[in-house]
Amino acid sequence: MKGKDQTEKLDISRRDFVKNGAVAAAAFTIVPRHVLGKGFRAPSDTLYIASVGVGGKGESDINGFMGSGKAKMAFLCDVDQSRGKRTFEKYPEAKRYVDWREMFDKEHKNFDAVSVSTPDHTHAVVGSASITLGKHTWIQKPLAHDVFEARLLAKLAKKHKVITQMGNQGSSNDGVRQMREWFDAGIIGDVQEVYCWTNRPVWPQGNNMKWPSKPGTAPADLNWDLWQGTAPAKPFPAMAAEGGIDLVPFNWRGWWDYGTGVLGDMGAHILEAPMSVLNLGYVSSVQTSVSGGGSLETGPASNYTIMTFPKTDKTKGPVRVHWMDGGMIPPRPEELDPAEAFGSGDGGMLFIGSKGKMTAGCYSARARLLPVSRMDEVNVPEKFARVTNGADGHYAQWVQACLDGYGKGVVSSPFEKAALLTEAMLMCNLAIRGVNVPKAAVAAPPATAGTGAATPGAGMRQRGPQFPARYINLNWDAANMKVTNVDEVNQFVKREYRAPWKPSGV
Repeated sequence: MKGKDQTEKLDISRRDFVKNGAVAAAAFTIVPRHVLGKGFRAPSDTLYIASVGVGGKGESDINGFMGSGKAKMAFLCDVDQSRGKRTFEKYPEAKRYVDWREMFDKEHKNFDAVSVSTPDHTHAVVGSASITLGKHTWIQKPLAHDVFEARLLAKLAKKHKVITQMGNQGSSNDGVRQMREWFDAGIIGDVQEVYCWTNRPVWPQGNNMKWPSKPGTAPADLNWDLWQGTAPAKPFPAMAAEGGIDLVPFNWRGWWDYGTGVLGDMGAHILEAPMSVLNLGYVSSVQTSVSGGGSLETGPASNYTIMTFPKTDKTKGPVRVHWMDGGMIPPRPEELDPAEAFGSGDGGMLFIGSKGKMTAGCYSARARLLPVSRMDEVNVPEKFARVTNGADGHYAQWVQACLDGYGKGVVSSPFEKAALLTEAMLMCNLAIRGVNVPKAAVAAPPATAGTGAATPGAGMRQRGPQFPARYINLNWDAANMKVTNVDEVNQFVKREYRAPWKPSGV
């Protein structure tokens, strides 16, 4: 990267670039709308985006930005050229890169914003580099791979005054706003218990999966070293047809080196509503039970995890949020019609109030009071502005906020908010991963002085429970980012990065 003068830029919208002469090399020019004619947009009204990860979810994100009518794909970067092929063909005028570091180094003067739609383990390293260059930044959910990264991204976004948005589109849906209005109006009373669930995983995970011992050959169009990025270097694994695994382009989610499991995939879509409705902050403790053979390498097939949050300005006491996945769901509420679906195919949520209940599907869709007959009786004024086109408008909302400038635009999931949500998800993972972490070995006392005889059992040995994080509450000291009662799991708060990879702005 370049020197400090180039990394400390603040609110760099396209109009600021032109005003300051920073894009002379790209030959961008402000042209009044009336000169361009009807139907044409001046460059100063267009957000120039550099996208990292342009296949799969990256492709749909790009389509969302372009649907705003105010964005231009200036640069496209993907380590998998085959995966990105359709996007490359759709935007032939966009310059292509394989290594995002090269793109940032050469082109940082020529784009306003960055979208990051890569596997979870590279979100923070790309996102932090974007922010420290002063670029408005979009990162797919989850915001980060571990708690340290989530906190860092929120801190950097505030410091560099850039517009940020996490790709949890449900935060722009009407449902979460409607539930906030019902709750604030006292319709369901105080809430101390919330249940959330999903049908995931829909990829191989758990069931005693092991990393293949047999190496394979990476596809010719995939740069395997760049794909691994921050993760430990490994040979490309043999594919499933050869007795291995089909890691790319999707099944990396279940492997801890790269993905964040079920919570990382769906937590942002389902836990966002309880966090927003009840104004929840940092988790205070977390407990879990798992099934289906998770390990230090891969997540389990299912888990039931309970997060406890301290009292907030909207609750009368602590709140427990129950998370279930792998096919588990809470008992159907008695108020629900026997023939009515509970949640949606992807999952759902249930708020248990002192005066009633409310439920919604994944993405906060189909928010309802229970029994549903209450919907005809309750009329609460609209308190929170709706996002145009709901979840689909999540993209255009960010584009417009970037064009408006820092402090002027509004987004549903800025990193300050998204980091709290992501941390809650990752605290669940801390407990889930902790299930398989053995007690740290401790040195036995030295040989008895003067005898030359070693103390029985001398050397490194296990003391106490073999897996200390099992069957207990993990207590979280949010201020110091540390589990206070089981030190063995703190290794997952901040991971080691493979050189030369590391987040920016640390």
